[in-house]
Amino acid sequence: MRGVPAGPRILLKRLREVMAEPINAQLRLDKIVRLIAGNMVAEVCSLYVMRADSMLELFASEGLAREAVHMTTMHAGEGLVGLIAQRAEPLNLANAQAHPAFSYKPETGEEIYQSFLGVPVLRQGVMLGVLVVQNRASRLYTEEEIEALLTTAMVLAEIISSGELQSLARPGTDIAVRRPLDLSGLALAEGVGLGHVVLHQPRVVVQNLIADDPAQEKQRLEAALNALRASLDHMLERGDLAHGGEHREVLEAFRMFADDRGWTRRLTEAVMTGLTAEAAVERVQSDNRARMMRQTDAYLRERLHDLDELADRLLNQLQGRSMTRLAGELPDNAILVARSMGPAALLDYDRSRLRGLVLEEGGAQSHIAIVARAMGIPVVSMIENAVGLVEPGDEIIVDGTTGLIHIRPQPDILNTYREKARLRADRQAKFRSLRDVKAVTKDGAEIHLHLNAGLIFDLQNVVDTGADGIGLFRTELQFMVTDRLPSLAEQTALYRSVLEAADGRPVVFRTLDIGGDKILPYMAKAEEENPALGWRAIRIGLDRPGLLRAQVRALLRAAAGYDLKIMFPMVATIDEFQRARAIVHREQAFMERFGRDKPRSVQLGVMVEVPSLLFALDALAREVDFMSVGSNDLLQFLFAADRDHPQMAGRYDACNPAAIRALRMIVEAADRAQIPVSVCGELAGRPVDALMLMALGYRHLSMSPLSVGPIKAMVLDLDLGALQQRVTQALEASETEATIRPALEQWAHQHGLL
Repeated sequence: MRGVPAGPRILLKRLREVMAEPINAQLRLDKIVRLIAGNMVAEVCSLYVMRADSMLELFASEGLAREAVHMTTMHAGEGLVGLIAQRAEPLNLANAQAHPAFSYKPETGEEIYQSFLGVPVLRQGVMLGVLVVQNRASRLYTEEEIEALLTTAMVLAEIISSGELQSLARPGTDIAVRRPLDLSGLALAEGVGLGHVVLHQPRVVVQNLIADDPAQEKQRLEAALNALRASLDHMLERGDLAHGGEHREVLEAFRMFADDRGWTRRLTEAVMTGLTAEAAVERVQSDNRARMMRQTDAYLRERLHDLDELADRLLNQLQGRSMTRLAGELPDNAILVARSMGPAALLDYDRSRLRGLVLEEGGAQSHIAIVARAMGIPVVSMIENAVGLVEPGDEIIVDGTTGLIHIRPQPDILNTYREKARLRADRQAKFRSLRDVKAVTKDGAEIHLHLNAGLIFDLQNVVDTGADGIGLFRTELQFMVTDRLPSLAEQTALYRSVLEAADGRPVVFRTLDIGGDKILPYMAKAEEENPALGWRAIRIGLDRPGLLRAQVRALLRAAAGYDLKIMFPMVATIDEFQRARAIVHREQAFMERFGRDKPRSVQLGVMVEVPSLLFALDALAREVDFMSVGSNDLLQFLFAADRDHPQMAGRYDACNPAAIRALRMIVEAADRAQIPVSVCGELAGRPVDALMLMALGYRHLSMSPLSVGPIKAMVLDLDLGALQQRVTQALEASETEATIRPALEQWAHQHGLL
């Protein structure tokens, strides 16, 4: 070794001077690696930059052969440098050549160096490159030296992310930081959105990385940590559990991690290397995010995610900023990008400016997905580290049909999607022209198309689509988008506005379907092994009758002078329906006793979604006024397959012969009892599934607003008799097959329906 390391603070000061010099990018890099080598008393310092083709290229070196710069490359995972890029972790070796991953590059002349220290260059958890120091003497580098190199790597990450190094790349070998990305996720809401990135929780851009006074920065960090802890305590104490859409257990987890000694120690150590408080938080956060992205253990991944969220809060605390963007700040053609998001937050944004939503988390039946579908916004979820991969203002495409997103798309992809959007607009215009046309098949069968709704802005869709009514009004959405239980007056006002907007069309109100995955912000979450099979929907209503009584009372008051239809969800036995019906009758008697105006008529029905009802259909049909199939839950229960589990998505199909028989049993029982029956799950809005339902005898289908036009156009071109014959043939020929979907699709294409 030569001399003694000068310390990271002196190095950072010198780096700041080099970064401010008006020199070209290569000369700046050469000076930087020379400074690092001198500070670390290293004979070699090298910077490898990740390219768009996932190759690591040597961009600068002090100590290795000059001709190796921009010539030496390796794959992620190849050699020691590739191993660091793959793992996103430092590697400290006393004898590099003895390591099994060592890869000899003869043009570099590095065979004479034994000790090796390499660290990842990360920003927002994204791998940008690898920084390496080497010495001839065999030794392990100290913890202080590793910390100093990590701090320096953060400064280099900002240089790389600025795009300055793109000028050094050879033609066709762009650096990775601003490369186009095509990613696949989970499609939650259909449609195509083209626009520019807006972060739901704006990232704090750390302008000043290097501290003038580390002691003062340490004081700022400690003050911000204390303020963060106090704010979390305040939220917990005052019961403001809906703040930011978080539940109590989330706040409690944040509060626990805010006191985590390991986390606070890493933050303090980063500050004492010479970084500003903000830069220290960003550095620790980036390390955590990189670990999170490579972690397979679900529990550890969740804990790292909590730390990531907490770091965002701390950064905003340091800057005195709000965690969320003000809705009024939304620019035109905005695509929101967020880790997760509550429905209330989405509703705060101006729908006219919003073109799409990208999430890191969220299932197909999540609250945000339901609200986004109602708003007609394309949504793609399960995009890992989406927030870290984009910059505000980036061009982005969201394809809510295929589940693809394109970040910084290439011109040909952008032009293709522009054409796709134009064709979609043309199709929507055609569908709008059918608004006042009845959905009647070529052979004279009328199909009634209804909407699924749940929020005030849904009501305009009844008129815009020409729907026959609202087949499912999800009353729980009103409860989900507020931070407290809606009052009787608020519920009554909403239900009245729905009936008025329907303008004489039928409306089916489903009573609260909460519990399971639908936990209200102000509702304590019960720990359950199988929430979907647990304490939810009508079970909560019957066990806590005050909640159900208040809702029924609001519905009866709102429907004065109107026809009222009430449907109970998650009914498993006829007795449950009878008990719920008794509550309605009691409230009706209460209204009559006090002379209140009452509905013109009241009809009570059930959502058939629990398989036990399949074996009591005739008895049930004698008790109810109507039935509606909740296909989402019915199918997942029927096949014992969680619909939100990514590995279960292909495990069942509504066109499976077993599912078709179950659906046929329901419609036949309704026909025998001469009561209406509808389908109100996602099934009814999908063309091939809708064909199957109509072939079975369903004449009432309820769906999202975007599905009404395509389904109506298909119905108008349909020969229902021929379809029924084809489905019968397919079932007879497919007794042991997993699905008749291919046969249905082929028939539909042959007849120009798809």
